[in-house]
Amino acid sequence: MAKKLSKLTEALLETAEDMHRAGLMGDETYEKITVRHLGPDVVPSAEPISPEEIRSVRKRAHLSQAALAKYTNLTPGYISQLERGTKQAKGPALAILNVIRRKGIEGVL
Repeated sequence: MAKKLSKLTEALLETAEDMHRAGLMGDETYEKITVRHLGPDVVPSAEPISPEEIRSVRKRAHLSQAALAKYTNLTPGYISQLERGTKQAKGPALAILNVIRRKGIEGVL
């Protein structure tokens, strides 16, 4: 059973979420705050990423599908499926693609 959060804690978490979403707070700091106040079982979810966004992220980094696959430890075929929309990124693949979307390919190098 989850514990009831105080109004102050709720306000802190809401502010932290807004700052994180706006890019004013890094992932590590945000996760530290949420884990401290919500517990380790609450994991911030990665935002879904569309096929067009994946293609845009890859092209912005000047990478081929094969090169992006190498940097993300995925297969070129899977990258192709993601860009065509026949598959949707989930789990670690989604997390890595979100890092690349936010910080560029340098975020995973």
